[in-house]
Amino acid sequence: MRREKDFIGEVSLQEDALYGIHSFRAKQNFTSDTPFPIEWYRATGTVKLACYKTVRKFLEALRKEHPDLISHLRLPDEDTLNALESAASKVAGGAHFNHFIVPGVQGGAGTSINLNINEIITNVSLRSLGFKPGDYQTMDPIETANIYQSTNDVIPTALTVATMQLLNQLEQAINLTRSSFEQMETKYRNALRLGYTQMQEAVPSTFGQLFSTYSEALSRDWWRVSKGFERIKVVNLGGGAIGTGISIPRFFIMEVVPALKKLTALPVSQGENLHDATCNMDKWVEVHAILKAHAVNLEKIVSDLRLLSSGVTGTREVVLPARQVGSSIMPGKVNPVIPEYVISSSHRIYANDQLITSLAAQGCLDLNAYLPEIGCAMLDSLKLMISMNRALKEQMLEGFEVDEKVAREMLFRSPAVTTALSPIIGYHRSGELAREMQETGQDIFTANAALKIIDKQKLEQLMEPDNLLKMGFTMNDIREVL
Repeated sequence: MRREKDFIGEVSLQEDALYGIHSFRAKQNFTSDTPFPIEWYRATGTVKLACYKTVRKFLEALRKEHPDLISHLRLPDEDTLNALESAASKVAGGAHFNHFIVPGVQGGAGTSINLNINEIITNVSLRSLGFKPGDYQTMDPIETANIYQSTNDVIPTALTVATMQLLNQLEQAINLTRSSFEQMETKYRNALRLGYTQMQEAVPSTFGQLFSTYSEALSRDWWRVSKGFERIKVVNLGGGAIGTGISIPRFFIMEVVPALKKLTALPVSQGENLHDATCNMDKWVEVHAILKAHAVNLEKIVSDLRLLSSGVTGTREVVLPARQVGSSIMPGKVNPVIPEYVISSSHRIYANDQLITSLAAQGCLDLNAYLPEIGCAMLDSLKLMISMNRALKEQMLEGFEVDEKVAREMLFRSPAVTTALSPIIGYHRSGELAREMQETGQDIFTANAALKIIDKQKLEQLMEPDNLLKMGFTMNDIREVL
C-alpha cells in the first residue's frame, strides 16, 4: 500500500494503482454505478496531448527568445515532457481505462474527471521514468500533468472531440440506412398497397411511395447531423477557469487549439469569446435536438413497419426477418424485437434531451457544474443512435419482404379504392360501389360487376398502378377512359 495526502487528510491506496487520492475521494463521494464513457476518456487524453505539445512548443520559443525566464516558469524538462506525451497518447488509445474510477454521475463540474486522468498520466509517466506511482515529488498530477490547463476548458473540449468523432460514425450509419430504403423504394416502386390516415383505410398508394417517405426523412436527418459539426465546433481550450486565460501564457492560448485540430483532423475552432464558450451549454441543447429529431423519424419508421407486419388486422403486408425466439411458452412465436429496440432507445433519447435541456439551463454565472451529466447523456444518445441505425439496417431491412399479393388484395377489397373513380363517376356513385363492397366483402371488380356502375375494361384500366398513382389528373386522363 502507499499513502497519499491532500489538504483534507491522507488515504491508503494500492501500490500499483494509477489513480490517486483525488479519484479515490470522488469514488467515495459519488457512489453511482453509471459508467463514464470511454470515448470521453480517450478524447481527454488527446486534449492533454495537444496541451503537452503546445507546452513543448512554448519551451522551444522561450529558449530562442527568453532563455533567462525559463527557470522562473516551472516548466517540465525534456524527459518529463516525453513521458507526459507518451502517457497521454496511451490514454487517447484507451489504455489504463480500468484505473479511471470516477463514475459518470458526479458533482464538481468535471474536476474529478480531470484529476483522475491527470493521476493516470502522472503515474504512467513516473513508471516510464523508473519511479513508483505516487512519487509526486518527482512529478505532480496538478502542477505537472495539468500544466496551463483547467478542468473547465479541458473537459468540455474533450467532450466536443468525442461528440464529433461519434457524429462521424452516426452520419455514416444514417446514410447506410437511408440507402437501404432507397433500394427498397426502387424494388417496390409499383407494389400497390392501401394507404391509411388516422389508422383508417384511405386511398391507394405503393410501398415505393411509403419507403420514399422514409428515405426523405433520413436524408434530412443526415443533413442535420452533418451540420452538427458546425454547431459544436467552438471550444474554450486555453481559456482556463472561466475563459479569461488567467495564469496561462498567451502563447499557449493561441497555439493549443491549432495543435488539437492537427491531432484530431476535426474542425474545432477556438471561441472568440472564451468566457461565453465556458459559461453556456446551449450548443449541446441544439445538437441533441438534431439527435432527437432523428430518433423521432426512426420511431415512426419502425412503428409503421411493425404495424404492417402484425397479425392484428388478420393480414400481414410485410414480413420482418425472424431474429430470435419470441416466447418461452408459445411455440413458434416471433416478436418484432428490432422495432421494439429502436422504439425503447428513442424514448431514452427523449429523456436525455430533457436532461440536457434542464441541466444546461442550470448553469450559474461563470460555469455550468453539470457538464458531466450533460456529456454522459450526449454521448449515450449518440451511441444509441449509431446502434439503432445498424440494428435497423442489418437486422431488419436485410431480409425484409413485402407480400405484394396480400397487399394488392387488401387494396382492391377496401372501399377506399373507390376514391380513384370519383373524378369519372362522381362521389355519390363511387359511394354506392363502396357500400356494396363493404356489405358483401367483395373486391371492387366483383362489386362493380353486380352494380354495373362502370365499364369493366375502364375499371381495370383505372386500377392499373400507373393510373392509381398519378399525381393528380389531366383532361387527357379523363378522355382516355370515357
